[in-house]
Amino acid sequence: MKKKLAVPESRPLADFLPTITIKAKDLAAEITSFNTKKNDLRGEPAITNEHVKNNKDVRDLLGKSGIKPEALPPEEDIKKLQRRINSEGKKIAKDTKNKS
Repeated sequence: MKKKLAVPESRPLADFLPTITIKAKDLAAEITSFNTKKNDLRGEPAITNEHVKNNKDVRDLLGKSGIKPEALPPEEDIKKLQRRINSEGKKIAKDTKNKS
């Protein structure tokens, strides 16, 4: 996935994932957590199977909506976005100060 999205090896994949992909992974993890407690699942194999099932189910749901996670373009690099926001914030503060 990192290769497909051209994510540098040293950077987390999540910094480039589209929001819908992050939310889908989050939903699958929450369903796993809920079902693990509800069904008193114990042991790595049972919980892993539940997790895989939930990821597949969420992926199927996305597919029914015409969304293919692997076909989505990467989001803007979160670190670049943060730098731009900080820079723009400083510029706004400077412009505001100069107008006073």
